[in-house]
Amino acid sequence: MLKKTKETPLYFLLLLLLILSFSALLSFNSFASNAVNVYSYRQPFLVEPLFEKFTQKTGIKVNIVFAKKGMAERLAREGKYSPADVLLTTDISRLIELQDKQLLQPFDSSVIKKFVPSQYRAQNNQWFALTTRVRNIYSSKRLGDIELNYLDLADEKYRGRICSRSGKHPYNVALVSAMISEYGESKTLTWLEKFKANLARKPQGNDRSQVQAIHQNLCDLSLGNSYYFGKMLKDKKQKKWADGVNINFPNQANRGSHVNISGMALAKYAPNKKNAHALMEFLVSKPAQQLYAETNMEYPVRTDVKPSALVASWGDFKADTLSLETIAKNRKIALKLLDKAQFDL
Repeated sequence: MLKKTKETPLYFLLLLLLILSFSALLSFNSFASNAVNVYSYRQPFLVEPLFEKFTQKTGIKVNIVFAKKGMAERLAREGKYSPADVLLTTDISRLIELQDKQLLQPFDSSVIKKFVPSQYRAQNNQWFALTTRVRNIYSSKRLGDIELNYLDLADEKYRGRICSRSGKHPYNVALVSAMISEYGESKTLTWLEKFKANLARKPQGNDRSQVQAIHQNLCDLSLGNSYYFGKMLKDKKQKKWADGVNINFPNQANRGSHVNISGMALAKYAPNKKNAHALMEFLVSKPAQQLYAETNMEYPVRTDVKPSALVASWGDFKADTLSLETIAKNRKIALKLLDKAQFDL
């Protein structure tokens, strides 16, 4: 029996805190066993409908952390204590960054391999595409219907008539990396130098602002990802920009248009690995791919799922079949060539 002392209230308080902490720990562990934690570069409105469907189907709750940048740094800082299970990114360069920093682990899934073409996944099973997007060339309707290749961006007839965002933006770095794979370093450097000479202004802004510049008669051509065209057409303010351009699929007479991806990966220290596997396989399921296609105006990675009606209206195209893993190996060289060409200066 406890002796009544002045310390007795403190003793009972500590005991109560210990009991509550233990109960909370049990509760947390119970919650975690039926959850999956996602770090995402994709915007909330794009992925939340997918996660709601997943939870309805499986009962597994999806906890999401959204970020514009810094995912690799955060994962490295958290180390083995990171709560992250599934990582969603917006292009190949960010997936490669996570892989190079050894922040991923492989997931050998027959389901994913069945539906994700080999050029859109890592051979070591550390990352997989969810959607694809084309690096299009937008042209002013003042030019009429024209056929364009990426090499045309260096043609002297377009001197002072092209607008571009920074050459070092991941979307452009991936394109330059693809050019290196196709033409080698020397020819790609020459292409970059002539491309820069054709710019109407210093590289700036994003893909949409280049189309705005065409609308303002500042230039006639620009590079832009395919899904931005759909976003502009659905935006009351930006629709007039999109209405003034044609969306062109380059290189249709040869290797096909450069394609990038949004993708997913399994975090190195995923604490809810079973649930993470379930979510990753769900994201390549037909219902999820259809919903994703309708929401984000990208192309489903599954060949048996059609794009949205709006995206389909832009026409069929031939995509470059070069492995993105091969393209990604040229990323450092691409950055070096962009510096040599002084593209952003």
